[in-house]
Amino acid sequence: MALDFQRKIPASFERVRGNEFGYNAKQVDQFLQRAKVALETPKAAVHPLGSADVRAVSFDPVKGGYSAAVVDSALDRLEDAFARRERDELIAARGEDAWLREIGKLSGILRGRLHRPDGERFRRPAKKNVRSYNILDVDNLCYDLIGYLEEDKPLSVDNIRRAVFRPATGSEGYEETQVDAFLDRVVELMAAID
Repeated sequence: MALDFQRKIPASFERVRGNEFGYNAKQVDQFLQRAKVALETPKAAVHPLGSADVRAVSFDPVKGGYSAAVVDSALDRLEDAFARRERDELIAARGEDAWLREIGKLSGILRGRLHRPDGERFRRPAKKNVRSYNILDVDNLCYDLIGYLEEDKPLSVDNIRRAVFRPATGSEGYEETQVDAFLDRVVELMAAID
């Protein structure tokens, strides 16, 4: 697993121009070093990092830093590697039925929200000046997810990771934090399945 990770993640990343903002190189390098150690840790040991940690990591913006797009792409591959390991370890410890139950449980939670009526899938901010996501954009992605989960329609986890919604304001849109948290769970499910 660690060798596969090392082949896919470069030793250094492309940097943006000196006057543009990118990710803090030192923070990225330190996180990736911790991830490498975690992937090399034997199965029986407690893992200090997992797929959720990779999904949640953020880096300070600095001028002349690493290209965010390049680092994000590497983090996606890293998250997938951790998700595969987590799946394999769960199956080895508790059997494939336990893994299928976990997947089914998470899928059921997500489907419950997906099948809510259009315009009612997520909270709407109470304050008028709060940024929110365009309802139609989010609902359209939800239809794609229903197709993926229930009709075996193709959908890449990267489509979810890179989803962009037009901005809305206040109750004209869905609350960003709730949509983002939901999409994190979708990525968790899709990474475990694929």
